[in-house]
Amino acid sequence: MNVAQEIAPRYGVRPTCAALGVSHATFYRRRRAGGPPGPWARKPPRKLTDQEEQRVLDTLNSDRFGDQAVPEVHATLLDEGVYLCSPRTMYRILKRHDAVRERRVQRRHPVYRKPELLATGPNQLWSWDITKVKGPAPWIFYHLYVMIDVYSRYVVGWALSEYETGAQAKALIDTCCQRQDIGPYQLTIHSDRGKSMRAKNVLDLLTELKVQRSYSRPHVSDDNPYSEAQFKTIKYHPTYPERFGSPEDSRSYFRGLLAWYNTEHRHSGIAFMTPEDVHLGRAEHKRQHRDQTLASAYADHPERFVKGHPKTRPVPREVWINKPADPESVG
Repeated sequence: MNVAQEIAPRYGVRPTCAALGVSHATFYRRRRAGGPPGPWARKPPRKLTDQEEQRVLDTLNSDRFGDQAVPEVHATLLDEGVYLCSPRTMYRILKRHDAVRERRVQRRHPVYRKPELLATGPNQLWSWDITKVKGPAPWIFYHLYVMIDVYSRYVVGWALSEYETGAQAKALIDTCCQRQDIGPYQLTIHSDRGKSMRAKNVLDLLTELKVQRSYSRPHVSDDNPYSEAQFKTIKYHPTYPERFGSPEDSRSYFRGLLAWYNTEHRHSGIAFMTPEDVHLGRAEHKRQHRDQTLASAYADHPERFVKGHPKTRPVPREVWINKPADPESVG
């Protein structure tokens, strides 16, 4: 085997093994096992020396190039008449030294905390949003502002404007708080991060009224689910038109539709009560009346109720925006 290892670099492994009657697999196995070094063990001629490799590493990690991408470093050095190695070799050297990372200096977006809000009664948590409604022409839109109580789903106020402005938002919030007689530190108002929601006059008003504010995370519609669901309910109503002829036409329509939503619409999220019943505290009385009706039906025909005495479900005692895994940890 020593002879084969000595002459193989000159004539090739397979011809040498064939001439000596040695399996080429045995030849490779013996060499991996630590046979005597031969010409095949010499360093490849293209490999950088240890000093050259260290120079490349020092250059890439220097203060000047430490935050630049490898191709950018390579191009900059070429502009200066310096060639160290190819970009691929630079990457291999960085990988060998566990230094492969995002090298560019980039702006880090702030970490937005997920809003976790709880309402156990009316006028504790409101949600509001703005949606566009189509005007008489394809390029004309009106802006519908709607403020709802998250616990009761009651529309506490709304407005329709030809333009989206912070002044309109401020007027709506001020009017709603006066109508509902909101006291200091009683209420939290949740919204997305639109320009009207964060207008300076709106923030000044909330501070003056001592109303806490909460915002959805950017590009996360699920953080404002109650307003989104309410908009879908009204826009999918059978009477909702394709377009409105004028702002006055729009206001007249929504005045009737939102009155229906508050006083007639049985909402599945509040045990099929109307928002007005829940907001004004009439839900429990109405639930007892429903239970009495079911009790009478059960007494007349108990065989028709295979699961026993029927009862209606109550209005939920807690309503969350992003309920945490451990609710006791909130606050």
